[in-house]
Amino acid sequence: MRIVFFGTPTFAVASLEALLKGGVTVVAAVTQPDKPQGRSRSVLLPPPVKTAAQAHGIPVLQPIRPTGDVLSTSLRRLEPELGVVVAYGHILRPEILTLPARGMINVHASLLPRYRGAAPIQHAILHGDTDTGISIMQMEAGLDSGPVIHRMATSIGPQETAGALAARLAELGAIALVEALSLLSGGLARPQPQDHSKATYAPKIDREMARLAWQHDAATLARQVRAFDPAPGAWATLNGSAVKLFNAQEAPGTGDPGVVLAAGNRLVIAAGRGALAVQEIQPAGKARMPVEAWVRGRGIAPGRKFE
Repeated sequence: MRIVFFGTPTFAVASLEALLKGGVTVVAAVTQPDKPQGRSRSVLLPPPVKTAAQAHGIPVLQPIRPTGDVLSTSLRRLEPELGVVVAYGHILRPEILTLPARGMINVHASLLPRYRGAAPIQHAILHGDTDTGISIMQMEAGLDSGPVIHRMATSIGPQETAGALAARLAELGAIALVEALSLLSGGLARPQPQDHSKATYAPKIDREMARLAWQHDAATLARQVRAFDPAPGAWATLNGSAVKLFNAQEAPGTGDPGVVLAAGNRLVIAAGRGALAVQEIQPAGKARMPVEAWVRGRGIAPGRKFE
């Protein structure tokens, strides 16, 4: 089968590698443009999918937007039978979706119709879900609304971060993709329409969503810390400077929300109910570090308040 692959981040690489091991022909990888890095923005960093594709000699296309005659013509010349999309980062228009002879399928990191959209992993943790999974979906013009070909479920660990869960789901997605292709190739796929009345949405995460509101209970704050680890990082301000908090759990304690109750090998901060015990921290302009090292260097003491 001739496949054109759309994907950008590390999450998509496992699926690309699984396709190659499965013996299909990946005729091209479509990914986002290289991103400028560093203070001068003069160094361009290639997307992980580009690096993986080039390592296998796969042609790479990097349109700024996946639209226009140039991209359509380039893809048509490749004569793909099927398109596979994994965390590409752009919505594809109908003229692209219908270009492969057998359409396109998507590897989505939720059990659809729950958490349609850009950030299903983070929202699953934010909402305290105990399970999630992968859905292999036939793509259509709507947002993650197409029929589901195959599903695989997995539990979410009580202390699992978005980064750890994403790594597991990337591997699970690769397995589910190979199984879905087998169903399609054998004529055994029976796509199931989604129940749109049960759809929920997982919009893209912005920095303000990651800000900790200390009047919330400790369980909610701990989920927020896990959901935004490693990026963008749950944060609050101390003396007007942003501080990111990681590796946090609920702890006993009472006090004015945001006030530091204890400072040692962990930072215990009062919440609206209970307290949040934090073991790692990242001050503005610094690397992520153990709380103990930060406390020792800054001399922070109980009574200080995060906003």
